[in-house]
Amino acid sequence: MSYQAHETAVIDTGCHIGDGTRVWHFSHIMAGCRIGKACNIGQNVVVSPGVTLGDNVKVQNNVSIYTGVVCEDDVFLGPSCVFTNVINPRSHVPRKDQFRPTRVEKGASIGANATIVCGHTIGRYAMIGAGAVVTKDVPPYALVMGNPARQVGWVSEYGHRLEFDGEGVAACPETGQRYRLRDGRLHEEK
Repeated sequence: MSYQAHETAVIDTGCHIGDGTRVWHFSHIMAGCRIGKACNIGQNVVVSPGVTLGDNVKVQNNVSIYTGVVCEDDVFLGPSCVFTNVINPRSHVPRKDQFRPTRVEKGASIGANATIVCGHTIGRYAMIGAGAVVTKDVPPYALVMGNPARQVGWVSEYGHRLEFDGEGVAACPETGQRYRLRDGRLHEEK
């Protein structure tokens, strides 16, 4: 098994693309990036050198993923979201030695048109609302929205907003998985 790429996609030599991955129209996969197995790379996507995408990452149309970004397994990148890699870009000042890393942890989702300012971590299963501008780290399972993005709640692994009882316990309405809020962090109960 190998990957599939539309005839209009540009796949540079020196990149790694995992089995079962699909790359759609007008996308550019640049040398030195690593894309895992069973990923879906939508139309007009740019994956820059040094980017790592884990297995089963879904990248919707018109997404730019710049050098310094690492997305772990099962990440969802919504249409037209974008990552930055320099805090203070100027066209006349070369700053390629100042790229700041961004990590998107397992299962996190980033909504359409969101901007992720470089140098931050988006925690496991966090959900970034459409159009949000992320300017700081996002805790695991956090739901953030707005510009700048602010936390407005918590979500389950399946992406449902959690409602807590008086003891700080919530259950996912789809799976029944229970979560406990403790010291400002969400923990799965076993």
